[in-house]
Amino acid sequence: MEGKFRLAQELEGQDVGIATLRWMCHPASTGARQLTIVEATFAPGQGHSFHQHPEQEEMVYIVSGKVEQWIERERRILGPGDAAFMPAGTVHASFNASDGESRLLAVFGPSVGTGFDTIEMAGDAPWSTLRAAEPVAG
Repeated sequence: MEGKFRLAQELEGQDVGIATLRWMCHPASTGARQLTIVEATFAPGQGHSFHQHPEQEEMVYIVSGKVEQWIERERRILGPGDAAFMPAGTVHASFNASDGESRLLAVFGPSVGTGFDTIEMAGDAPWSTLRAAEPVAG
């Protein structure tokens, strides 16, 4: 495998409904096997509800805006420069807590499938009601 430059002006955004994704590194773009990095831009009120990655660790790094980040039953409001780590199998969620867009980098390891594998948990207890029930720790 060869190294590759990934220039910002060459990365196309992929609209997935809840966010616009720009793939910095994943099997299809770089041939990576151990690392997936995706930039996600969320519009106000948007986010990725409760889910887990059974075989992958994840680190979320906030680039701009504010993000309501959940790790299991704990939530925090994170701003630029803040980060959160989730071990494999940990239920978590990320929601835009800004009036404008929020942007984050999500780093997964190792790469799985097309980059990451997600199991949605938002419809399951306690995740289906947890967001409305907990105070924000800032």
